[in-house]
Amino acid sequence: MCIFASLTDMISAKLKENKKNWFGPSPYVEVTVDGQSKKTEKCNNTHSPKWKQPLTVIVTPFSKLTFRVWSHQTLKSDVLLGMAALDVSDTLKSNDMKISEVVQTLQLCADRDQSDVVGDLSVCLDGMTVDPEMFAMAEADHHSESHHEQCSGGILRSRDSSPAVDGVEHRSSPSGRRATNSTGSPSVSSGGLRPVRPPRPSRPPPPTWEQRVDQNGRLYFVDHVEKRTTWERPEPLPPGWERRVDQMGRVYFVDHITRTTTWQRPTMETVRNYEQWQHQRSQLQGAMQQFNQRFIFGLQDQVSVAQNKEFDPLGPLPHGWEKRTDTNGRVYFVHHPTRATQWEDPRTQGLLNDKPLPEGWEMRFTVDGIPYFVDHNRRTTTYIDPRTGKSSLENGPQITYVRDFKAKAQYFRFWCQQLSMPQHIKITVTRKTLFEDSFQQIMSFNNAQDLRRRLWIIFPGEEGLDYGGVAREWFFLLSHEVLNPMYCLFEYAGKDNYCLQINPASSINPDHLKYFKFIGRFIAMALFHGKFIDTGFSLPFYKRILNKPLGLKDLESIDPEFYNSLMWIKFNMFLKFKLSFHPNRTHKSNVSVDLVSFIGGVFVCLSPCRLVAEWRLSRGVEEQTQAFFEGFNEVLPQQYLQYFDAKELEVMLCGMQEIDLADWQRNTIYRHYARSSKQIMWFWQFIKEMDNEKRMRLLQFVTGTCRLPVGGFADLMGSNGPQKFCIEKVGKENWLPRSHTCFNRLDLPPYKSYEQLKEKLMFAIEETEGFGQE
Repeated sequence: MCIFASLTDMISAKLKENKKNWFGPSPYVEVTVDGQSKKTEKCNNTHSPKWKQPLTVIVTPFSKLTFRVWSHQTLKSDVLLGMAALDVSDTLKSNDMKISEVVQTLQLCADRDQSDVVGDLSVCLDGMTVDPEMFAMAEADHHSESHHEQCSGGILRSRDSSPAVDGVEHRSSPSGRRATNSTGSPSVSSGGLRPVRPPRPSRPPPPTWEQRVDQNGRLYFVDHVEKRTTWERPEPLPPGWERRVDQMGRVYFVDHITRTTTWQRPTMETVRNYEQWQHQRSQLQGAMQQFNQRFIFGLQDQVSVAQNKEFDPLGPLPHGWEKRTDTNGRVYFVHHPTRATQWEDPRTQGLLNDKPLPEGWEMRFTVDGIPYFVDHNRRTTTYIDPRTGKSSLENGPQITYVRDFKAKAQYFRFWCQQLSMPQHIKITVTRKTLFEDSFQQIMSFNNAQDLRRRLWIIFPGEEGLDYGGVAREWFFLLSHEVLNPMYCLFEYAGKDNYCLQINPASSINPDHLKYFKFIGRFIAMALFHGKFIDTGFSLPFYKRILNKPLGLKDLESIDPEFYNSLMWIKFNMFLKFKLSFHPNRTHKSNVSVDLVSFIGGVFVCLSPCRLVAEWRLSRGVEEQTQAFFEGFNEVLPQQYLQYFDAKELEVMLCGMQEIDLADWQRNTIYRHYARSSKQIMWFWQFIKEMDNEKRMRLLQFVTGTCRLPVGGFADLMGSNGPQKFCIEKVGKENWLPRSHTCFNRLDLPPYKSYEQLKEKLMFAIEETEGFGQE
C-alpha cells in the first residue's frame, strides 16, 4: 500500500449565523485520518473564518479525511459546529490519480445523517500522485478485504489458516504454522459461504510464482522454487539482478552492476534506497576528502615555521648570525665566526644614517628588528628618523599582507599554547548520535577552560588512537551536523548564498540558547586547537566574533535588494521628501513588533540608514548571539582575535584549499574581453606567479569566500543561481580593479602593461576591506 504525506490547506468556511451569539464563534478545524489528528489556529468572533494554514497528514489512497469545525470556548469545553468527510480515493479518481492543489468545498453537517447543513468548508489538497495500475490492484484487494470483513453467517478463518500447496512450507503466515492440502486448491468453508471471485490482476506474477485464492476469497502467492507462500504480491528482480543457488541449496542474489551478492531478495524500493544512501555517502566522502586538503600555510611554510617558531618579516639572517633574547626580553644578535654580540640587526645595518642622533634621542628596535626612535625630552616614540625626516619603515622591507597574516596566525598560535592546560580530556561519541553525544559531553564541563586541554576523541567500536586525525574528523562531522539549516539554528545568508547566519526563528526550539552556547564553545575549540570546520559563516558574523561594528556595506553580501533599496533612499529621496522609518519584524504567529519607538518619525539621512542596516543585520538574533559569545569566551576570549579581520578569521576557521589553475581557467567567462586579449593573458600569467595564499586572497576578493564548492569553479554560485567566475572590461587604466561578490565578477580595467596590472591588482587585493571598493 502506498503511503503519502498529504498537505491539507484550510482556506475558509462559511457558517450559519446564530442570532443568540452576538459576538460570533471562534472556529478552528480539526482534521482526523487513520488515527492522526491535526488542528488549525482559531479565528476570533467570525462566521466567515479564513485560516490559510497548511496541515500535513499521512494518508493512503483509501483513507477518509474527517473535518470537524469547533468553536473555542474559554471557560467550558469546545462546541462542535459541524463536520464533513472526504474520501481520498474518490478525489483521486476525479483528478486523474493526481492531487495537486485540488480545492474541495464540503458541506458541514451538525449530525452524522447529514440532515442539518450548518455551512460550507473549503479545503485545498496537495501532494499525492498514484500509479493507476497499482491503484487498481490495491483497490481490488481493498474491496475484497472489506467485503469479507462484512460477511456474516460463517466462521471466517484467520490468515494463519490459509492453505499451502503440496509440500510447501507456509512461511509467510503470521503464526508461522505449516499446513498441507492434498488437493492443492482451496475448499468451500463449512459455513457454506461461496468464495468470492478474485479480481483479475493487472499484471501476472513473476516466473515460478503462482497466484491463488483461498477458501475465503483472499489472494495469496506461491513460490514453487523455494516452496513458500506469502500474502504480498511478489515483484520481479530489479534490472541487473540474478537469482542463484549455491552448493548447499541456499538461494542468493547477484547484482551484476556492483558485482555484489546478498541473501535478501532485492526489490525496486530497497535498490533505490541503497543507491540514495550510497550517493549521500559519496557526497560526504568527497566533502571530507576536500576538507582534509585545507590548510593555512603551504607545506614549505609549515616546515619553516616548525624550524623557526618565530616568523621574521625581514627574512633570514645572514650566514653565521643568530637571533637571541636575553632575560629581560630584549633581542640581540650573535655573530658566531667572530664570537661577537650586538643589539643592532645585521639586516638593517647599512640602511641607517651614520650621523649621530640629536641630544636626548635614542634608537631602539622592535622584536621584529625594525628601528624606532625615542625622544626622552618629550617622552615620545616614533618611526621617523629625526636626522632625515623619513620613516624607518620606508628604508627596510615592507611587511606584505601575506606575511602579516602569517605573523598574526603564529602569534595567535603562540597565545593558544600559553593558554593551553596539561593532560587531556576524553570525548566519547557515536556516529549515529554525534550531535546529542557531543552536546552532552561538551556542556558537562562546568569549567569550560578544561576544553583547552588536548582532545582525545573516541568512537566506540572503532580501533584508533587519536593523534589529531580522529579529532579532525570529529570537528568535520560535528560541524556538518551542528550547522545544518534543517535544525533551524542557522540559515543560509541568501537564496544563493550558502554562508550561514543565525536563524531568527530558532526560538521555535525551547532549548535553542543552550545549543548556541554549545556552538560557541565548539567554534572556540576549533580555533584554539587549530582545527577546521566544514561550512563557514557570513562575513558580518565573523565581524561580530571580532567585536567590530557592522555597517551599511555589510548588507550587500547578505541582502543585496535591501542594501540597494537603502542606498537608493539614501542618495535620491531624502533631499526631496521627508521620509520616516518605522521598522518592524514578523515574529512567530504573524505578530509585528516595533523595534524602535519613533516620535513623529525620523527623517531619512545617513544615520537612520545606518541604524536600519544594523537592525537588519541583528534583528531577532540578539539573545542567540549573546548565548553564542557566552560559550565562545569561556573557551577563548575574543580579545585574542583582535589582530585579524573578518576574511582572515574565515581562513583561520575554514582553511584554504589548493586551487586548481586549469579548472579556474576552464570555468571563467569574459565580457568585452577575449581569451586572446593581452590583459587576460597578463592576468593568468600573474595568477601562475602567485602562491596559493595570494590566489586565495584574490578568490576571496572576487567571490567573498576562500572556499570552493565540492565541484570546484564549475559549481560557483551567484545571487541568481550558478554563476561562473567572470572578468569584465570596465573603467580606465588608472582605475583600480573592482569586485562584485554577488556575481563572482572582477571588473578589470584595460591596463597598458603587465607591471601596471600586477601593481593595481595587488593593491586592490591587499589594501581593501569590506564592500564598495569604488
